[in-house]
Amino acid sequence: MDLPITYMENMKQLLGEEYDAYIQSFAQERLYGLRVNTLKIQPQELEQKEIFSLRPVPWCESGYYYAEQARPAKHPYYHAGLYYLQEPSAMTPAAVLPVEKGDKILDICAAPGGKTTQLAAKLGNTGILFANDISAGRAKALLKNVELSGIQNCFVMSETPEKLAERFIGYFDKILIDAPCSGEGMFRKEPDMVKSWNEALIAFCTKQQADILEHCAGMLKAGGQMVYSTCTFAKAENEDIIGAFLEKHQEFSLLPIPKTHGFVAGLQPYTDCARLYPHHLDGEGHFVALLQKTEDTQVSTIPEETSVFEKQYADFLAFAKTYLTKPLNGIYQIYGDMLCLLPKHAPSTQKLRVLRSGWQLGTLKKGRFEPSQAFAMGLQKADVKQTLDLALQDERVLRYLKGETLETPEAKDGWTLVCVDGYPLGWGKVQKGRMKNKYAVGWKWA
Repeated sequence: MDLPITYMENMKQLLGEEYDAYIQSFAQERLYGLRVNTLKIQPQELEQKEIFSLRPVPWCESGYYYAEQARPAKHPYYHAGLYYLQEPSAMTPAAVLPVEKGDKILDICAAPGGKTTQLAAKLGNTGILFANDISAGRAKALLKNVELSGIQNCFVMSETPEKLAERFIGYFDKILIDAPCSGEGMFRKEPDMVKSWNEALIAFCTKQQADILEHCAGMLKAGGQMVYSTCTFAKAENEDIIGAFLEKHQEFSLLPIPKTHGFVAGLQPYTDCARLYPHHLDGEGHFVALLQKTEDTQVSTIPEETSVFEKQYADFLAFAKTYLTKPLNGIYQIYGDMLCLLPKHAPSTQKLRVLRSGWQLGTLKKGRFEPSQAFAMGLQKADVKQTLDLALQDERVLRYLKGETLETPEAKDGWTLVCVDGYPLGWGKVQKGRMKNKYAVGWKWA
């Protein structure tokens, strides 16, 4: 690999006698990882299914390495949302953040959703999760991954950090900043990133990083924790950013990240931070800092959402009575013809760019309710009275994922939750032994 001369000189200065070992790591095969979605299945359960060989990622309880030839994205379990494909070192920031049930969390640079889905699994559909990406195009990919994972308590947004900071003063218990960076830690995984690297890019990124950190500082409540991470090695984007931030914000302090599993200390004096190098562990490059806010802060009063009147979603209530085994608790809101269920105490997001609020249940049409793909993915088989549970080997699984009509002599007429081995894939509507396929058009197996 042809690395930029300036970059190599920087790395020699940074690594010293370890530089040769770092360069030699480029000759190693890239690593592949997945993280089990514990909203749907526990890690040991997926292991026991033995669908492909897995090796644990030591710094993430739900993370695994897999072999390139396994192709887990071409398995029905992927389409059931049982796992998320993620580079192993990228699992570190959300693993480090000490999430508690009921927390209000912001993932401010969230697309395509790896860290959002990891945080959501740790929350277990409690609390409130905001996943934001300033790029509307990237936010759409984020939304699909949130829906595929079956997350019920997430607001997916495409807003500027400045606008969020104006609204959510002292609101969040935890914030994750996986900041845009020069990507030096991804050179081995994505060689094309080498072509775009230059010192001007680093200067551009440091301005963005400092701005994002500054806006997030005011959104964190007293006692809250915040992770700052990058996938680069540049001191200017890591320790220098943290140092300048701490100098300006005396109300923040660094918390130590354990130096285990090959993690090494950040550069002096910021040794509480962690650096991940590919010649020290099985993963790519990362920098992670864990910060805590120690002083009282101003707190904004944000109006909470309230449910619309039941008569406005009466068609859904009729559907629920017929097809669901238990009522759904939360705040019912209608956006156009879309019915969503918001988590309790959800704040108003009026005048913000929101792609999705909470859990999209479906659309209210004239005199009827049509359930959504997101609704199916957030349910469990036991939540629905009528299901078609197909064995993994059943040829109808792939036919369903391709959007085909199915012969279903065993199914009753009406809306049916289609599952594979007990895990929901989507909806179908049965009439006289044939199922009209309601799998999301944009999700079809290619």
